[in-house]
Formats: sequence, C-alpha cells, structure tokens
Amino acid sequence: MSVDERREQLIAVALELFSHRPPEEVSIDDIAAAAGASRPLVYHYFPGKQAIYEESLRRAGRELSARFEEPADGPLSERLYRVMGRYLDFVQSHGPGFAALLRGGSVTASTNTSAVIDEVRKAAHEQILGHLALPSPSPGLRLTVRAWIANAEITSLEWLADRSVPLEELRLHLVQEFVASLTLTAAREPALAAELAGFFAGERPDGPTGKLVRDLAGLLAVPGLADTLAVLAVPPTPEEPREQA
Repeated sequence: MSVDERREQLIAVALELFSHRPPEEVSIDDIAAAAGASRPLVYHYFPGKQAIYEESLRRAGRELSARFEEPADGPLSERLYRVMGRYLDFVQSHGPGFAALLRGGSVTASTNTSAVIDEVRKAAHEQILGHLALPSPSPGLRLTVRAWIANAEITSLEWLADRSVPLEELRLHLVQEFVASLTLTAAREPALAAELAGFFAGERPDGPTGKLVRDLAGLLAVPGLADTLAVLAVPPTPEEPREQA
C-alpha cells in the first residue's frame, strides 16, 4: 500500500472498531490486529489512539452530516422522514462509540471531538432551515430547530440503550415531534404562522403529518376532553380593580 492508502485503511479499520465498542475499550493493538499491521506501524502514522480516534470521528462526522442532505422535493415531513431514516441507520451502526461521546462519559472526549459533533449539529440545523425555505428564520425558529436536533440525539441514544420500540416507530415519532414543535412556534410568531398553511398544503394524508393530524383528531374525540380544552381556550377576564378602603 502507498502511504495514503495505508493511512486510510487504518482510519477505516479504527472507525469500524469504534462503531461497535466504546472508544476506551479499543486499543492500538486492536487496531493493528484488525488492519493486519504491526503496532509500530500504527504509531508511524498516528502518535496515539486519541489521534486516530479523532480522525475516525471526523470521517464519521462528514458521513453523518451528508445524511442530512435531501432534495427539496415533496412534502416537508416526508423529506424529514427520509433524513431521519438515514440518521437512525447511522446511530444504529455506530452506536457504542457515539453513545459514549455524546453522553460525555468517554475518556477520549476532547475539544477536537466536541468540535466534530458541533459541526454535525450545525450542518443538520442549516439543512433543516433550508427545507423550511424562509428568507429570514426568526431566533425563535432557530431555537426550535436546535432543540429538536438535541431531542433527536437524546431520544436515539436512549433507544440504543433499551430498543424498547421498533426503529420505524421512533423514526415517525421524531418527525411528528418536529411538525408539532414547528406548529407551536408558529402559534407564537405571526410571520411563521402565515407560512404554515403552505407547509400543510403540501402534505399528504398518508404522510407523517397526515397521521399526526388524525391522531390529534382521535384524541379530541375522548369524552370530555374537547370541552375541557374549550374552557382553557377562553381568555380570562380582567379582574376589576379593588377599591381602596
């Protein structure tokens, strides 16, 4: 192998090991054995395990960022559904290593590894805002998107720990949470509310948003719930000022 080919091979082998085991459980000897190389050869290319871990993480970060790229065609929730399918496939394939890092419990966490994760979050944030296609996203909307990305991370990591629901169910749940968060933000921002009708007009009954609307409609059919919510929807009357004694 050439110098570049050998280096690329070591990174690929290391990433495979880090994907299936927490990074602190992977040694230089493990990487060398998996690559069919000697321990001194690994050290020839990398000063230590931390360096090869960070390089592996950068490669994984680029791959994960690319999974958020999606053509701006079709209903918004269906685009996001395809994105989350690729995202969760990545989480499932690289579980132990990323779980250790994102939970902050890995001894290999550093400024460099944190920067890689931040770049992935930034890429996801910008991709999602791009799909909303708003000329000037408000600070509130940007915060909503960031909060949803953080929630997707936490939820997917919890799923890795117990896998208590089918992956497809989790995928749909995360997309519907985004739609719900977007709707709540629009309720507070008139400019976004004006765009919301356009988003919903492009949705289909069999898509994630259509399923969410049917679920909410079914919830309102629960006896007494609609009446209770109607009471809460009435603004309170101002209290009369009390007369001074």
